[in-house]
Parts: sequence; C-alpha cells; structure tokens
Amino acid sequence: MPSFIYHTLLFLFLLLFFETSAAAVGLQRSLFRSLGEGTGLPDYAVDLNSSTFDSILKESPASFAIVEFFAHWCPACRNYKPHYEKVARLFNGPNAVHPGIILMTRVDCAMKVNTNLCEKFSVGRYPMLLCGPPHKFTSAGWDPKQEKSEIMSIDNARTAEQLLNWINKITESSFSLDDEKYDNGSTLPWNATDPEQIARAIYDVEEATSQLFDIITDSKRITKETRAPLIKFFQLLIAHHPSKRCRRGTAEILVNFDEMWPLDYSISPQNASRSYPRDVNKTFPICGKDVPRGYWIFCRGSSNETRGYSCGLWILLHSLSVRIGDGEAQLTFTVIHDFVYNFFICEECRRHFHEMCSSAPVPFNTTRALVLWLWRSHNNVNERLMREEKESGTEDHRYPKMIWPPKDLCPSCSFSSSSKAGHAILDWNEDEVFKFITNYYGSLLVSAYKDDTIINRRTNQSVDDVITTAHAVAVPVGAALAIAVASCAFGALAYFWRTQQKNRKRKSTN
Repeated sequence: MPSFIYHTLLFLFLLLFFETSAAAVGLQRSLFRSLGEGTGLPDYAVDLNSSTFDSILKESPASFAIVEFFAHWCPACRNYKPHYEKVARLFNGPNAVHPGIILMTRVDCAMKVNTNLCEKFSVGRYPMLLCGPPHKFTSAGWDPKQEKSEIMSIDNARTAEQLLNWINKITESSFSLDDEKYDNGSTLPWNATDPEQIARAIYDVEEATSQLFDIITDSKRITKETRAPLIKFFQLLIAHHPSKRCRRGTAEILVNFDEMWPLDYSISPQNASRSYPRDVNKTFPICGKDVPRGYWIFCRGSSNETRGYSCGLWILLHSLSVRIGDGEAQLTFTVIHDFVYNFFICEECRRHFHEMCSSAPVPFNTTRALVLWLWRSHNNVNERLMREEKESGTEDHRYPKMIWPPKDLCPSCSFSSSSKAGHAILDWNEDEVFKFITNYYGSLLVSAYKDDTIINRRTNQSVDDVITTAHAVAVPVGAALAIAVASCAFGALAYFWRTQQKNRKRKSTN
C-alpha cells in the first residue's frame, strides 16, 4: 500500500509538472514575440489577449482598428510579422507618423486563453486580418457569412505594400511606408464640412490641457499674486471640462494645492531654500497618466509648428463656454481673462486677448452672450492671423485659417449680403450660430469620449492599468492552478518520503 501511494503521488507530480511546463513554453513564445523575437526592439503592434481585448479597443481614439489573428508556431505568421510591423510603425506609439487613425493589434490564437476570443471572430486561417471601428470589435464577433458588418476581412495584404494600399483605399489617403513624422501630405483628408470630426478633438483638448499645466509649472508663474486666478481656473475646469479624466486630475491638484504652493510661497532669491515643486505634472497628471500622448488628432497641422496646441486651447475655451449656466457667464468670462492675462507665455497673444476682453460688452448675463462673444473674438483672431501669415508666408496651406463656421458646415448660420475687395461679407444668423456651437462643442465633442479609468468591480483594476500592460503576458488560470496543485503534490511526496525514511531507521535500530 505505501508503495502504491508513493508511485501515485509521483505520477501526479510529473503529470502536472509537464502540463505546467507546456503552458510556460507557450507563454515564453508569446513573450518573445511581444519583445520582437529577441531582436531587442519592441513591437509597434499591440499584443492583445482575452483580458485586454475589449478594454483597449473600447478606449482607442483611432477611427479604425486592424486585428491580426495569428499563431506563434505558424511559419507564415513569423514571416508576415516584419510586413505588419512596417505598417504599424506609421500608426502606433508616441512617435507614430500618422497617429490616431488606425490602431494595429494582434492576438495569438495558439494561446489557450484566447481560444474563445478567436472562435468569436471565426478565425479559420493564420494569419487572418480584420479591420473596423475599434468599438465594433467589442460589441460583437465576426462571421464571414454575415451581411452588412462594419468589420471587414483583409484578404489581399500579404506584403506591407499591399496592406498599406488597402488602408489607403478605405481611408481615402495616400500613406507611404517612407512617411516620416509630420510629413502630413498623406494624412487623412481635411474635411471642414464634416461635423463628426470634432468628436476626435476631445483627445486634443486633453493634450492641450496637459501641455498648458506643464507650461504653467515650468515657467514658474505661480506666485502669491497669481494663486487666486489659477485656483479659480482650476475650479472652472473641475466643474465644466469636457473630459472626465481632466476634471478628476484637476480636482486632485486642487486638493494638494496648498502643499505645493502655500500662501507664503515665493521664488525670490531670499527664499531660495524653498525649491519650486519639481515634477508636479508627473506626480499629479492633470488629465491622467497617459496624457500627454505626444501627438494631435483633430488639431494636427502640416508641421509641428502649425495648429496643435493653440487649436486645442480654443476648443477647450469654446467647450467651457457652452457648458456653463446663465448665472456663471460673467464669472467664467472673468476667470478666463484673468487666467490668460497671468499665465500665457506668448506676450502678443496675451496682449491681444486682453484688448478683446477690455472691449467686451460686459456684464454677460447669459450663456448665449458669452458663447457668441467668444465665437466673434475667435473669428477676429483668425482674420488677423490670416493677414499676418499671408504676409510672412507662414500659413498652413493644408489647414488654412478660416471664418467659422463655413457655410458647408452650417448652411443656416450665414448668408452673403455684399462683397468688399472681392471678398464676401457674411451676415450671421446668431440664433443659428448659437444653436450650432452649443451642439458642436457640447454633445458632438464628447460623443466619442471614453473614460478609460472606469473601475472593474470584480478585479478593482482600472483600464489605464490594463492599457499600460498591453504587452505583458497573462498567465492562464489553468497554468496557475497546475502550479499550485503541483506544489501541494510535491509537498505531500516529500512528507511521505521523510516518513518512510524514519520508519526504516526505527526498524534497523530494533
């Protein structure tokens, strides 16, 4: 009987050991692929699994997602990987050439943890590529027999060139494998008549807010005299910023404001012993730890010097103006003016904005009055900049300044009544303009917004944490259980062996 128990336990231990080893080999292969197959270079494409698939695709700001379903043991998949990576370089990561357009991902169907996920998308060959809006991958699977599906199969993309040609066709673009960052001649066509494009600007508003906070802290403009305007501006952001991430981050900064910049704070030489708070933007990221992302989407210009930050700030100001109530209009006007006057680094911008505010028809008693004043002011700025940039030759020909909104975007907002020097003079229907702006910078702006810090009640893990570990290896539950059972079996075997040894010694002694 003892011999039978011994051999049984030994058999169970060896069986579980080999099962665990097999699972570990699969994980190791996935890890090697994630790290560039031992090349030392990280992949551009994002590795997804059953745990991260929905969360990452749901939170992506990209217009399209491409998912490559592959198997790590498949030679054709290994040969195809360099082609896929050449294209992924253009769209993925902080140094992407054309960010925010396509999220390129992959799923290893040879991993048992992904079996159900691959079955959901009818994976019948390797590699298999599917493309569609990111959120469509999370709402349903894919069936090749399904009609009118927004998820499309990519059948003719065996090389990087073929895959990029397919992408150019669906996006009506002319991307090239040789494109470099800010070579925007081949980016998505700028369509000022499409109101849905503003939905992509919510991520640019977050980017501009984060850069604004960086500039404020780096320029060391927070003093005893400027504390009050900054606190009031933060309060405005907490209540009315269109991004919940930024509202949450600003609240955290305000809670810790006195510790970072106390009332008796000074940066004068006499107070040099008290250093300026360092890395405050890293300790308290105003729009979350993944912002700034390092690129612009809606506000992207033809070069790094055009649009971007200023575009994001104007959208932020317009979005704040449409979110306040009538009783907040004058206070909001004052808070924005004081903030710009105290914290804008661009001296000319600050002076022009102050002049516009000084001639404003105050007090503002309604939201409508503030919204229309800010709209007129923005158009006045655009008119002035159009003249100056034309004279200096610095205009962005692909994304030119314009009087806004253009007629194609809001036909009922204006009509031409006369012309002067060859230019049409527009008469505005301000009721229609107010209605349009309220919708454009209100509900449309946040229509595609996704708050990626929603807490999973079961795991208490935020989506932010999931995204930052997208290339991490997920250990299957079965493998973890096998390790635990093997450990218990080994312990029992060791205990049994020690007992047998003691019994033998006793017999030999007797």
